[in-house]
Amino acid sequence: MFTKKNDKEKTLVSNLKYLIGKEDKLKEKLEDNSYLEPFSDDLMLFMSLIKDYYKGDYRKIPFRTLSAGVVGAIYTLNPIDLVPDSIPFIGYIDDALVLKFCLKQARKDLQKYKSWKQQQSDTKSTSENDKHTDKISHDKSSTDDEDDNETSTDLKKAS
Repeated sequence: MFTKKNDKEKTLVSNLKYLIGKEDKLKEKLEDNSYLEPFSDDLMLFMSLIKDYYKGDYRKIPFRTLSAGVVGAIYTLNPIDLVPDSIPFIGYIDDALVLKFCLKQARKDLQKYKSWKQQQSDTKSTSENDKHTDKISHDKSSTDDEDDNETSTDLKKAS
């Protein structure tokens, strides 16, 4: 038998999958509409958070924050709104208001995620730099060994 927690988790995972699949459509809607453009950076950061949450890479987010962002994004994607998107000028105002409210609820957690994401990026670039430095050191070491062997051979020939 399912518990309420299991049902919420299943619904959340289903909505996350849906949003990940609709990311391009969401980007397009944000770019095409001046009312939604101010929320573009935060919403794309939230989409990145969703992907990391879905993969299991980042789980330090309260359920209420995750669900608020999901509701805002899905409402923005949904063509059936309180004010239909097809009405010129005012059709996206309700989308903008809902998105603003939902992202405001998630702001602190989005900032924490952004810091985590930056830390991951810094760690990855440091690791890559270390690997590159190790490779250069190894290549230089190999070249030095070859030079020593050539010098040794040259000395043997000379004597």
